Amino acid sequence: MNKVIGIGNALVDVIIKLRDEKLLNDFSLPKGSMQLVDNKTALKIESETKGSETIMASGGSAANTIHGLAKLGIETGFIGKIGHDNHGDFFRNDIVSAGIKQYISHGNDSTGRAITLVSPDSERTFATFLGSAIELNASDIDGIPFSNYSVLHVEGYLVQNQKLVETVLKIAKLNGLKTSLDLASYNVIEANKEFLQNTIQNHVDIVFANEDEAFALTGKNPEEAAEAISLICNIAVVKTGSSGSIIQKGKEQSKIGVIDVQCIDTTGAGDLYAAGFLYGLSKNLHVSKCGKIGALLAGKVIEYLGAKIPASGWAEIKKLKDLIA
Repeated sequence: MNKVIGIGNALVDVIIKLRDEKLLNDFSLPKGSMQLVDNKTALKIESETKGSETIMASGGSAANTIHGLAKLGIETGFIGKIGHDNHGDFFRNDIVSAGIKQYISHGNDSTGRAITLVSPDSERTFATFLGSAIELNASDIDGIPFSNYSVLHVEGYLVQNQKLVETVLKIAKLNGLKTSLDLASYNVIEANKEFLQNTIQNHVDIVFANEDEAFALTGKNPEEAAEAISLICNIAVVKTGSSGSIIQKGKEQSKIGVIDVQCIDTTGAGDLYAAGFLYGLSKNLHVSKCGKIGALLAGKVIEYLGAKIPASGWAEIKKLKDLIA
């Protein structure tokens, strides 16, 4: 398991550090929520936050995970859809510069953007314009050389296009790939619960979920949810925020703690956890060690604004992960 291809919403992350929470009220954005917005609203938010500390990077859950794996030296690829615009060029260039093989097509709409508004207390509120990202469909994966990869990592937000998710997972299994699914927000799970349960049981090997997502899928507390999910796949990972994570494989349950960090912004923590975990699996490490590497990456990314770790952070990670392994 040493080459990983991901599929997800191709979004440009626009992370904006707010001075206060007035803008959230002005745009009726409940603090801590994820709200879908149109392009006009996205542009207005970006305009009204000019002058605020802002970071841009290629984003979307799966893209963040694939980027983390690439930084750890794993050969990677990414499937997504962008618009014919500057944001699309930025996304593609950011992916390519990270050494990720791109399987990116163009849609009719503008490139999607995930505007992350970070409150002074580090809470994140998302105003997401999906744009061309949601135009990705089953026909876009024709001709992609899945057999060149060992693992397919799927972003849970794609589950709203059930045909796409089912098609790509079936193709992956036919080509002998292991499959990994990182569940999306609890409301997406609630709307697609039966489909997800059947899909995981039939096509998925590894499931990542936070505790809210795990509850939405199983109706159980984190420990029981990890066990329940593991009964329909091979490995279940339930992330419990500052408490760490719970990993269930067969009858064995492992509890993983967190590293001591100064939290600036929790954007990307779950995505980078998945990157660390999948890296560990690629090295045939025990799942508890995979979880520790996941916790290391998750801890490091929240020390910075945005879902990307700078070069200095990666240098430290590479030293520490070797000690863990």
